[in-house]
Amino acid sequence: MPISRRTFMTAAAAAPLVSLLPRAAFAAYPDRTIRLVVPFAAGGNADFVARVASDPMQKALGQPIVVDYRTGAGGSLGADLVAHAAADGYTLLTGSNGPLTVNPFVQAKLGYDPLKDFVAIGLANLAPHCIVVNAEVPAKNLPELVALSKTKPVNIGTSGAGSASHMTLARLNAATGANFTHVPYRGGGALIPDLLSGSITGAMTELSTALPQVGGGKVRVLGVAWSKRSPQIPNVPTMIEQGVKDFTAASYVGFLAPAGTPPEIVKTLEAALIKALNEKDLQDKMLKSGAELVPDDLMTSQGFADYIKKEFDLTREAAKLAGLTPT
Repeated sequence: MPISRRTFMTAAAAAPLVSLLPRAAFAAYPDRTIRLVVPFAAGGNADFVARVASDPMQKALGQPIVVDYRTGAGGSLGADLVAHAAADGYTLLTGSNGPLTVNPFVQAKLGYDPLKDFVAIGLANLAPHCIVVNAEVPAKNLPELVALSKTKPVNIGTSGAGSASHMTLARLNAATGANFTHVPYRGGGALIPDLLSGSITGAMTELSTALPQVGGGKVRVLGVAWSKRSPQIPNVPTMIEQGVKDFTAASYVGFLAPAGTPPEIVKTLEAALIKALNEKDLQDKMLKSGAELVPDDLMTSQGFADYIKKEFDLTREAAKLAGLTPT
């Protein structure tokens, strides 16, 4: 059948526009390998979550997920890479406290805005913070440790100046009137030898870091910064139970995409994450590590976005308490 002049002209005019349509308009997402950037070295909590969650997620998505380590600047280098990647769902960030809600208050020149340059996919892991002391320390609970700090030096290690655990320690000092002295280390694992030897009084760290040390009898967890007791150490009360009102703190890990990623792609990734987080095998691995299972509402894109904003505001106040300024 002959093509009318009007039909031909309409098709010709539309052709340039069609060429500008995003890849998602031509193929169902995903149709190739997805890169999941971990902005820290292998072996940490972010790496653990990325590896544990990516396996069931890739099964749900039908495409491989490759973990890509881009370390440096407290997670900022990897975050910056993802912030400036194509917003097509094929480059994602394993985001955590450091690059999202701590570094903005301790690093003067970030190449990205954590509240504007990403779209949240969902929260995957919550590792509550706890205060742990050497077994020789006479304090048997948090109030006793606070009292001890007012009569003799109590040195508390964290994973570094400006780290999430440092922010938690600053908040705890302010909330309890304690006189804890901060001792920064280069990562949570680095403080363990000094904690075990008694070179420092204790540490503020993730429960997942403290748990492997508890069985040896050389350390004692005095309080967990969470709304309920950990099933791993049910005899240890929360800080709230010990009089520190509404005090919760955790290292978190979630997944994000560059801002501008199409909503339908975000929804596809969100659905895959939710399915993964509801698998019993994954939940068992998370619980065994000392993490808490993520509440349903925080598994969603909107829930995680709201959580990041809340943590951002809390960290701003904690940075002021700790006397930190961006450098």
